[in-house]
Amino acid sequence: QVQLVESGGGLVQTGGSLRLSCVASGDIYGLTPMGWYRQAPGKQREVVATITSSGRTNYANSVKGRFTLSRDNAKNTVYLQMNSLKPEDTAVYYCNALVRTVLYWGQGTQVTVSS
Repeated sequence: QVQLVESGGGLVQTGGSLRLSCVASGDIYGLTPMGWYRQAPGKQREVVATITSSGRTNYANSVKGRFTLSRDNAKNTVYLQMNSLKPEDTAVYYCNALVRTVLYWGQGTQVTVSS
C-alpha cells in the first residue's frame, strides 16, 4: 500500500503564490512517476503537471511559466510551486503516484484564489 498526503493549499489573492507538497509513504522503492491534478467545481479532473521517474516534467498549457514541479527523492516528496495565481486556478489539487502498475491518489488540498 502507498499513501499520499498533500498539504499547502489555502486562500490567496490573485497574483499570489502557494507551494503544495505531496509526501508518499508505504510500499515505495525507488523513483516513481508522480503528478498533480486539479478539479474545479462542476468540472472534470485535469492534469496540471507530471514528473517522470527520470525527472522529466510536463505542464498543462494553462500553467506553463507559472507553476513548477519538483521532487525531493530522499523524502519521497513532490512539490508544486504555484506563482501568479489566477481565480481560474481555484480547485482541489490532487497528487498521484504510479507504483508498479497501481495508480494511487491523495485526498486533495483546496486552493482558492480570490479576485
